Amino acid sequence: MTGQPLDGVRIFDLTRILAGPTATQYLGDLGADVIKVERPGEGDDTRKWGPPYLKGKDGQDTHESAYYLSSNRNKRSIAIDIASAEGQKLARRLIAESDILVENFKVGGLKRYGLSYEDLKEEFPSLIYCSITGFGQTGPYAERAGYDFLAQGVGGIMSITGEPDGEPVKVGVGIADVMCGMYATTAILAALRHRDRTGQGQQIDVCLLDTQVAWLINEGVNYLVSGEVPKRRGNEHPNIVPYKVFECADGHVILAVGNDSQFRKWCAFAGADDLAADPNYKTNPQRLAHREALYAAMPSYMKKHTVQEWVDGLAKVGVPCSPVNNLEQVFEDPQVQARGMRIDLPHPQAAEGTAPLIANPVKFSETPVQYRRAPPTVGQHTEEVLREVLGADDAEIAALAAAGTVARS
Repeated sequence: MTGQPLDGVRIFDLTRILAGPTATQYLGDLGADVIKVERPGEGDDTRKWGPPYLKGKDGQDTHESAYYLSSNRNKRSIAIDIASAEGQKLARRLIAESDILVENFKVGGLKRYGLSYEDLKEEFPSLIYCSITGFGQTGPYAERAGYDFLAQGVGGIMSITGEPDGEPVKVGVGIADVMCGMYATTAILAALRHRDRTGQGQQIDVCLLDTQVAWLINEGVNYLVSGEVPKRRGNEHPNIVPYKVFECADGHVILAVGNDSQFRKWCAFAGADDLAADPNYKTNPQRLAHREALYAAMPSYMKKHTVQEWVDGLAKVGVPCSPVNNLEQVFEDPQVQARGMRIDLPHPQAAEGTAPLIANPVKFSETPVQYRRAPPTVGQHTEEVLREVLGADDAEIAALAAAGTVARS
């Protein structure tokens, strides 16, 4: 099988919940050996974030929640008590064999275990140490615990999400966590490139709030340029008209007209000759200025066709239009299926023998993503990792287990 970009790279993964595991899962997809360190008997917090849970061979729920499964494939789980002195020594031995450490403890949280960046940087000068927090390593909020919901609130995305007259609304998935994980991934890869060129490791400080502010993108810069605080517009776009959800004959469609040519094509397909001829709607700036009047005039045309008629008809003339799918429809969509966005990986506890997961969206021509491992159970690979990475024998593993330093699944 073709090699992968990160073959030979090892990650000591001290993350849990979503932002950190998203980053390390992606790196695992690229070929890195990700050693996920979990608390004996407990594991990642999200293992309990259900239902739903993966169904076991006896028809009962396992301890593997769908939430946990979503961001932990291509990893090996080792259960170590890093609160113990022996656990800390073991962690250092594994770090010595690793290229990257990723953690999402509170600021200073690993200092008590002797595993902070300051504790490790002299001993391991080539180590890339990525710290993921809610609010960063510095600043007045640094000590605060941070969750996705808080970051969406403090970072402004909720103020521009939701209906104009409704309450602020968070995005339906933990997108601040996910985007923080993506930024962490790219930062780690850049630091790896620097390390490979110079031999020098470094600490990466990435947090939910910073990345949330960064991906305000156009709305953030709209404010910085204009000084006007953006308002919630529901499904409308601040800079493009028409661009929103419309009710049609049998449901709803998204119409996303990106330029004046597309607007003229929509008018032609819809039979809206009056709107095409109206000087108030000739250009996007004019449509923005007359947004309310145009949106008041369009529904009578949109209701003349079904969802499929709009989607198919506008696709033929190059006007972006789509249905609003629920998740059942998403995974039944022929394009989603053609792109292989659902995968099933062998899982030792699953009733069907496999766990259903969402695929990595990146397609490489020469080094394709490989799905080597389903999300592990707590401590599933403790013995395997100790033997392979540290050369531990039966006696050492038994002694570590007897002392409660490690746990075996």
